[in-house]
Amino acid sequence: MFINYEGDYFRTRLTHTLEVAQIGRTIARALGANEDLIETICLAHDLGHSPFGHSGEVALNRLMKDAGGFDHNRQSLRIVTELEQRYPEFPGLNLTWEAREGIVKHESEYDISDARDYDPSLRGNLETQIANVADELAYTTHDLDDGLRSGLIYPNMLEGIALWEILKETFNWHGPNLDDMERHRMIRQLVGLLVTDIVQATDGRLKESKAKSPLEVQKLKHNVIGYSEDMQRRNRELKDFLYNNLYRHFRVVRMQVKAERIITNLFNAYREEPAILPTAYQKLVAVRGLERTICDYIAGMTDRFAVEEHERLFDPSLKP
Repeated sequence: MFINYEGDYFRTRLTHTLEVAQIGRTIARALGANEDLIETICLAHDLGHSPFGHSGEVALNRLMKDAGGFDHNRQSLRIVTELEQRYPEFPGLNLTWEAREGIVKHESEYDISDARDYDPSLRGNLETQIANVADELAYTTHDLDDGLRSGLIYPNMLEGIALWEILKETFNWHGPNLDDMERHRMIRQLVGLLVTDIVQATDGRLKESKAKSPLEVQKLKHNVIGYSEDMQRRNRELKDFLYNNLYRHFRVVRMQVKAERIITNLFNAYREEPAILPTAYQKLVAVRGLERTICDYIAGMTDRFAVEEHERLFDPSLKP
């Protein structure tokens, strides 16, 4: 949610990914799922994300509307099957079908999967479903943590939110100030509450489904991994609070606008003069096409590199 130059202790895509993998493995171990598969899916789920997260994805998709569009799920799959060069015999990372299916069928409230080449009639496998809920759990709890740490939201703003009231009662916290240790304890407890509910609710749904194989789980009309009804309502309340008070905070929206402008300026500059692309990417234009080559280059940037590249291209006082 924050650009890395805004502080060294806010989450980045890398730290978020590690947290998703940790939560995913915890859920997988409790349910007897394949821990190695869930870790692979979690570690790869955001590989295709452009700089600045969803803001960058929106900008790239708009810029690529006449050249196939841009979707970070499919970009993640392209990275592990085409773009990475780690073997002399073939491109990609030589992942199993189940791992690739899990990557492409990653979805959340903000991500819709496009699994046209991976039997879209089937739901994601059990490990994919775990990765999906682990992703949402991680960014909800950790965005709350970062929001409190940054001062964009204050503890008293959370009064009346059911999950927050449970945390206050658990630690007998009455405010108004929330120090770092108290915040750490509360966020850790919140993660534990949500994970425990997912495991218990999922165990019940798996038993009710009477599914006897991984394929039967994928053929069900509903996902089996998820919260109980009560926890789903509480989690929804917290997410609505974060959307209204954090994700739409004017400082966050300003950064989103700046992020889209940076991506747009970079893309247009490379398209107008491809010679400013790195030599290795210039050689790929004949194979991938100009727009897709530019898109791949930008999508592979970190937030910091994109900002610095923008400065190099548009600030005449800096060395190219």
